[in-house]
This record gives sequence, C-alpha cells and structure tokens, in this order.
Amino acid sequence: MNPMELEVTPEEAGLRLDLFLAGRLEGVSRSAVKAAIKDGFVSVSGSVCRRPSRRMRAGERVLWSAPVNPILVPSSIPLSIIHEDEEIVVVDKPAGMVVHPGAGTDGGTLVEGLLATRRLPVEDDPSRPGIVHRLDKETSGVIVVAKTARALTSLKAQFASRGVTKLYLALVEGEIEEEEGLIDAPVGRDPVHPRVMTVTPRGRVAKTAFRVLQRLPAGTLLLLRPRTGRTHQLRVHLRYIGHPIVGDPLYGKEGEHMFLHAWRIGFTHPGSGERVRFEAPIPPWFPAHPYADLPWPERAARR
Repeated sequence: MNPMELEVTPEEAGLRLDLFLAGRLEGVSRSAVKAAIKDGFVSVSGSVCRRPSRRMRAGERVLWSAPVNPILVPSSIPLSIIHEDEEIVVVDKPAGMVVHPGAGTDGGTLVEGLLATRRLPVEDDPSRPGIVHRLDKETSGVIVVAKTARALTSLKAQFASRGVTKLYLALVEGEIEEEEGLIDAPVGRDPVHPRVMTVTPRGRVAKTAFRVLQRLPAGTLLLLRPRTGRTHQLRVHLRYIGHPIVGDPLYGKEGEHMFLHAWRIGFTHPGSGERVRFEAPIPPWFPAHPYADLPWPERAARR
C-alpha cells in the first residue's frame, strides 16, 4: 500500500486514531493499524503519533506510510470469462471470491487469477491492476477489468461520470408494498463501527432505484439500479428501508448465500467507442423468474 493522506471528517471526530484508520484502510486489520502506529508509521497534522487511543478532530490530516504491501501472486484459478478482447475482460465473479488482495486475504483473488495469463495496467495502487469497480466478496456477478492503460482511464471516467449502467438482482426480507421507488439517502461510515456503512446526514449522496419483480413467501425479488456507487450502498439502502438482503452477513441475517447478484452492465467500449452490454448468468439459488424478458434501460441514469 502506498503512503496515504486522509482528512478527518466531522462525523469521524472523536474516534480513536486506530479506529479511524481501520475504517478508512480497506483490508488492513485493526491489529495491523495499532502496530503501525506504535512503530511510528503514522503522523497526525505533521507530527508522528504513537498513541492508538488518540482522539481525532475534524479537519486533521493523517499520513499513513506503513509498508503494508499486499503481494500479487498470479495463480491458475478457474474463472468464468463472459467476454475478452484487447482492451477489457469481463468476468462472472462467483460469490465468496475477493476481487483484489489485501491484508487478511490468503490469495486466490480474481485479480491474481487474471494475472496468470494476462498483463493488467497499474495506475495508483499496484495491488489493484486493471480494477475500475469492485464487488463485495459475498456478491456474485459481472465485473469488468481493464487490460490497457487506455481502457483503465476510460472506464474510470465513465464510472465517475455515472455513464455506466448497472443492474442488480436481490432477494430481500419481507414484502415491499410499492411496485417501484427510489431510495435517496446519503451513505457514510458508521462513527461507532467504522468498518460498517450507514445512512447518515453527513454521508455522501447515494441513490438506488428499485422495482419489484416478484413477491414470494421468502421475501421480495427486486431489480436494482444504483445511480451512485458508494461502498455497500445497496446493502445499506435496503436495510435502511427495513428490507435487508436475504443472507447478508453484515447488514442482515447470515445465510448460506447472500442474495445479491450483479446481473448486467453497460458502458462505452474504450476501444471501439460503441455501447456494449454484458450479462452474468443467474445463480441457481435465485428464485425462478423470466429474467430474459426484462428490457435493458436506454442509457445510464445521470441523476
């Protein structure tokens, strides 16, 4: 992991230094954070701080420079490739697979599987070559990875400008009365449990459109279209409206499967400039439904 400077937000004021960093540094355990602080690898407002319990103040800048470098080990891992050309590779990620390595992972990530037979471009983080978006470990479905620097730049820009269409399928607890709706609720880190996201007035704008596909005894089957891309957005939003995803180990009740599937993705191809669409097969544990009859949206939602 490269040196990183982080600014304390108002909602993070009052957190211990170790909790603040553990919440901000993906894949780095709290024990590793504590060790780095005590070893002098963390500075607060320009001065080295060796006290994990130091309380943070809004606006302070924290410099993390610990040599925690996830090692990429190319591995011959079976991957389900939906599409591949000179610019991109589109993968059907299985539930349970981590996208890229970090502290606490023992290899076997999607990136390491791709690197076994491919070169992937690196930008600012060497542990995430080619990665332009991610899926949680428990989420299955379609993910696109850049194979060239041009593709990496183009796809990152499209995600940033909301020019990518993403459709998810989810089975949620309970019965949703509305046929469709928009969840418009800002998402940010939970100030008490910084590894968890929550709806908070101080969070970032987050919007999720939903449509009911089927009402079942086990819950409600939804088609989801995120209009923003916040960490854990879909999981947090659905819990917020009282209908957590079935099997969600973090925001609901853990089960054999988490019923969240990244089903379809559409974007402008970085090489041809044409609009392309890709779809991941529905996992066998999802309810039977005429999914193939569902139309694609005309274009990505901008607002």
